[in-house]
Amino acid sequence: MLCAVRRGILGGTFDPLHVVHLMAGEAARQLLDLDVVTYITAGDPYQKHGFPISEKEHRWNMTVLGIEGIGYFEADDREVKRSGPSYMIDTLESFDADEEIFLILGADAAVGLPTWHRWEDVVERTTVAVISRPGVAEEEVSATGAPYRWLDTPGIPISSTMLRARAESNRSIRFFVPDGVWQYVEEQKLYALP
Repeated sequence: MLCAVRRGILGGTFDPLHVVHLMAGEAARQLLDLDVVTYITAGDPYQKHGFPISEKEHRWNMTVLGIEGIGYFEADDREVKRSGPSYMIDTLESFDADEEIFLILGADAAVGLPTWHRWEDVVERTTVAVISRPGVAEEEVSATGAPYRWLDTPGIPISSTMLRARAESNRSIRFFVPDGVWQYVEEQKLYALP
C-alpha cells in the first residue's frame, strides 16, 4: 500500500526560528524525498519548564513568518492550540495513520530522545531522521539505542539560545534568522532587556 504523504515533522520551541531550522528542513526534504516539511511549534515544551521562553503566540508567529513563501514547508499550530504539555507522541497520533512520517531532529535533540514521554512509541510511529550538529558525534546518537537515519549535513553552530543571548546583549541577529522573523523580533522587542 502506498502512503498518502511522506511528511517530515520538525518540532521545536522556535524561540526564535532560525536559518539552521530551515536548512534542516530543506536537507531532509531533499535527502528523504519528502512531500512536505511540517514545522510544529511546541505550545508547552515540558522539557523547558523552569527556563525562560517567549510566549507561545510569539513563537508561533515567528514560525509562520520564518517559513513564509516556501511551498513545501508548512506551519502547524496543533501543539500551540492544545492545552497541557506538548508531547510529540500526542502530535504524531493526531496525523493520519496512512502518512509516512519522518521526525527531523538535530543530533543534540536526538541524544535526549530516551527522556521523551513515550519515546518508544515515537520511534515506532516515525522514522527518526537526525541532522548533524556541532559537538555531537553520531556515536552519541547511536548509543541511545533508538533507530534513526543519519543525514550527513554541515553542522552549523547556530542555536536559538545563542541568538537570544546575542539579542539580549544588543547584538544583531539579522541574517541568522529569516527576514520576517528578524523584523518581528525587532518590532516586538522580544529579547531586549528591560
